[in-house]
Amino acid sequence: MIDLKQAAPKQISFLKTAFEQDKLAHAYLFVDSLTQRALATAYWLACLVNCTGTKRPDGTCINCERVLSGNHPDVFLVKPEGKQSLSIDQIRPLKEELAKSPVEGNRRFFFIENAQTLTMPAANALLNLLEEPVAPVTTILLTNNAQQILPTVRSRTQIIEFNDLAQANSKSQDLLLYGFSQEDLENLGETAELDKAVKYFYQELLENNDLAVVSAHKLAGMMKNKVQEDYVFYLLKKFCLDGIKQQQLLGNQALLGRLLDCDKMKFSNVSFLNRLDYLALS
Repeated sequence: MIDLKQAAPKQISFLKTAFEQDKLAHAYLFVDSLTQRALATAYWLACLVNCTGTKRPDGTCINCERVLSGNHPDVFLVKPEGKQSLSIDQIRPLKEELAKSPVEGNRRFFFIENAQTLTMPAANALLNLLEEPVAPVTTILLTNNAQQILPTVRSRTQIIEFNDLAQANSKSQDLLLYGFSQEDLENLGETAELDKAVKYFYQELLENNDLAVVSAHKLAGMMKNKVQEDYVFYLLKKFCLDGIKQQQLLGNQALLGRLLDCDKMKFSNVSFLNRLDYLALS
């Protein structure tokens, strides 16, 4: 279930003003390196429009709960679903829905997650969606790279950048922005020992050190829950990105690519240890 607390304050303020002035665009492109933050902001807007509470959006009324749980007939989410791309077969149903009026509210919402993975046929089919629609609808494309979006698609959207937001200072805020929930943070517990072990493993991976295999099994033995497993991969990506920012490109770029491979492996139910072994043996 989407957590509205992850929505970006600066962007929701902009969208709220547009809504209050009846100036919501028919199509937006949300550009954010943190998919969960952009997605929470999109759902915040859908809740704002459909909320029946006194403080809109309250996130707790029946309509908000239906929107956030994916059970509102006027809110649609399209995403790769474990695949590497968004196909035209996933866009066609939206074209059919486009001709319909809102079922319950006064506006429909189409959210397209990881829009940079749209195939060319899917992107071309999407163009019809992004023209001025007959029924009141707002389409929101979410991407981490606007340059990977077809220029003709980009030109039909209002682009909202998220990455200019001030980075969160605390570790907890970073994890929440990444997609961990408050409950996840509670289950994560104290991480000092785990942080050190992940750091050693990261350094061994960069050095192609044979000890990385031993460290992989040590890390697997430390795991107490799935949250800790996700945290290990979060930390490895963070180390890589920090290295790249410091122009330490050698090794970090290749390792980051393998970490993204591990994300795909997770969707295919590859175990935590096997993913670590993949990193150590690559």
